[in-house]
Amino acid sequence: MAGRLAGKAAVVVGAGQTPGETIGNGRAMALLFAREGASVLCVDRIAERAEETAGMILEAGGTASALQADVSRAADAQRIADEAAARLGRLDILVNNVGIGGGDAPAHAVEEAAFDRILSVNLKGTWLVTKAALAVMRAQRSGAIVNISSLAARAGGIQVAYEVSKAAVNRLTQSVAQSQARYGIRCNAVQPGLMDTPMAVAGIAGASGRTQAEVRAERDARVPLGGKMGTAWDTAHAALFLASDEAGFITGVILPVDGGMGVRIG
Repeated sequence: MAGRLAGKAAVVVGAGQTPGETIGNGRAMALLFAREGASVLCVDRIAERAEETAGMILEAGGTASALQADVSRAADAQRIADEAAARLGRLDILVNNVGIGGGDAPAHAVEEAAFDRILSVNLKGTWLVTKAALAVMRAQRSGAIVNISSLAARAGGIQVAYEVSKAAVNRLTQSVAQSQARYGIRCNAVQPGLMDTPMAVAGIAGASGRTQAEVRAERDARVPLGGKMGTAWDTAHAALFLASDEAGFITGVILPVDGGMGVRIG
């Protein structure tokens, strides 16, 4: 049976892997998309991480290649779209999985340099790659864009730059959905809650001086559904649905994948 993305050309930005005990959102999406039949261009700021993900796809019998790029640079964003068209022949699916938060703090404490850096990657980078990809998709008169947002767009208070950037990504998603629908292009977002990924768990543990087990226990206790965090595969399966033809009449949606945390927030 053909996979749900058979014959599709996909770009996954942020397809590398932060070292850790579990799998991250980007790598999980790249692997799942390839498993479902897509040819995948794995993009990451760190070349070795993109190459490792692409290698895993190739070892499993899929089709993939790697590309190093810094999405905060317009030239690199354009190179992603150009390389996708050159290597894959078209661009059916774009996943913008970018999110940094180093140096973030509440509004009264965050430094301007950190604020600018986080917005430059999380928001500006998502827009730059989307803009470059839209030129290809508009010519095709088809395409699906999936942005990876965060529950932090709705709640938080301790990471003002990250929270603002992800709230803006949600609005960017809806703006693109509205303006590009006439060209057959859909744009949706996945909004994960607390997830058991290396960037989240190992990052918090390292910054707080706690063990990863302690961080997991604290985060698990906050999740209504089953008292356990989600995994990158939960994010990946949501993204797969939105990228697939099954979601062909869905655009402008911000899909929570949070185990009920958003409902609790209200």
